Amino acid sequence: MPIARQSGQWTRKAFVNGGRREALYLAALVAMRFNPDLKTKHQKLVAARKAPKLAVTAIMRKLIVLANALVKKGVAWQDRMA
Repeated sequence: MPIARQSGQWTRKAFVNGGRREALYLAALVAMRFNPDLKTKHQKLVAARKAPKLAVTAIMRKLIVLANALVKKGVAWQDRMA
């Protein structure tokens, strides 16, 4: 479960530790490198001057949404061939 590191009058950026993020980080890096759709999404975020970690976190979220959709439909992942 994610744990926010904030208390009281904290005014700087918040830090979140734990949760699924640690397990998905490497998967997101591989997906950004080899999946054309996710690679394009990452490049758009970087071009929009988003923080690099934020761009990786967005890819991680997309992987979670994709995995949940596949499980809900009961289908296996199929790679698109060009």
